[in-house]
Amino acid sequence: MECGVPFCQSGAVLNGMVSGCPLHNLVPEWNDLVYRGSFRHALERLLKTNNFPEFTGRVCPALCEAACTCGLHGEPVSVKENELGIIEEAWDQGLMRPVPPKTRTGKQVAVVGSGPAGLACADQLNRRGHSVTVLEREDRPGGLLMYGIPNMKLEKAVVRRRLDLMEGQGIQFRTGVNVGVDVSAEELLERYDAVVLCCGAGQPRDLDVPGREGDGVWFAVDFLKETTRALLGAGLADGSYPSAKGKHVVIVGGGDTGNDCVATCIRHGCESVVQLEMMPKAPDRRTDRNPWPEWPRVCKTDYGQEEAIALFGQDPRRYETTVSRLLRDEQGALTGVETVRLGPDRKPLEGTEETVPCEMLLIAAGFLGPQDYVPKAFGLECTPRTCVRTGENGYASSRPGVFAAGDMRRGQSLVVWAIQEGRAAAREVDAYLMGYRME
Repeated sequence: MECGVPFCQSGAVLNGMVSGCPLHNLVPEWNDLVYRGSFRHALERLLKTNNFPEFTGRVCPALCEAACTCGLHGEPVSVKENELGIIEEAWDQGLMRPVPPKTRTGKQVAVVGSGPAGLACADQLNRRGHSVTVLEREDRPGGLLMYGIPNMKLEKAVVRRRLDLMEGQGIQFRTGVNVGVDVSAEELLERYDAVVLCCGAGQPRDLDVPGREGDGVWFAVDFLKETTRALLGAGLADGSYPSAKGKHVVIVGGGDTGNDCVATCIRHGCESVVQLEMMPKAPDRRTDRNPWPEWPRVCKTDYGQEEAIALFGQDPRRYETTVSRLLRDEQGALTGVETVRLGPDRKPLEGTEETVPCEMLLIAAGFLGPQDYVPKAFGLECTPRTCVRTGENGYASSRPGVFAAGDMRRGQSLVVWAIQEGRAAAREVDAYLMGYRME
């Protein structure tokens, strides 16, 4: 385990690129403890910095591995697999049992949103002895862990297992509660000593092209959510979801969400799938301008694209390409899309138009900030990106007793960053409630 300086836990920023784990995980320590056979000690060290290793061990892009010194001239330590192995062994051995706090402070906290930021914040505040209620507008808690990430990537039994543990530790979950609609900000502030908003970045970017209005077009997050809801409810047997079965599908967006849509459409039984990416294809290997330990800006072929290549015989991605208009028949049904190539300045190149068959278009072009009705309900200031504005390097909003964390505060990001945000926000909320800060 002698790999040099542990950048994997440093979180250093080099040339504007984040190196290492945002959670400052004690990677070398628990790796070494596993190597020495001290499994329980390794579990203790892992859980000191990461509330949900079973989530990050499945969906995190492993910033730690990109920064591992062993990867400078060879292969990095398999941190992500080690992390997942430790926590799953702990579940298998029955070590993950509820441990409610021995005493309560008498303080009541409402956490709005049950994604990774909200869950991490609730977990930390509960450990301090505060009474925490998590409010979720969907029918199941878990946020994007439940409905934003497909089941083949993160099994919902894994999410439910953790939620059951949190309930056993005293955290209350109330689903079907849409704050700002079903309950007012004033009601929450009257009942609770603090409110933490962790509603995520639920405002998707749209396409402004001719033919956009009409059937056959879905935001990726809605497509994935309804598929998961139907899967959990009736095993996809009731037809209550937008099905890609037998359809030519075009996906706008080349990120993780777009890749999840590719894989989901394949499972639906699509006829074909094309994924459009505005940016040029990244190099297959690091360039001299992208040295270690910067995040490797290289072409990544994820599980969805791999499945498409195996099934259809070609990569579904088309780089430096976007949709210029949607084609519809006389009845308004979507029949195809016109695509156009983009130049280095991201402007359309004349004469590069191409018609692609399409009966379902999925928009996976990223997100802005949260939907605006929650910040408006609390009278909060927002940034130009529509995220909730908080104090410099802090989580307190412009309204006393109201805090914000996760994508709602920083914009669309990774699960590991959401967990870090929730933990940091909990420290600030605790200091507000108790009048002193625990370090």
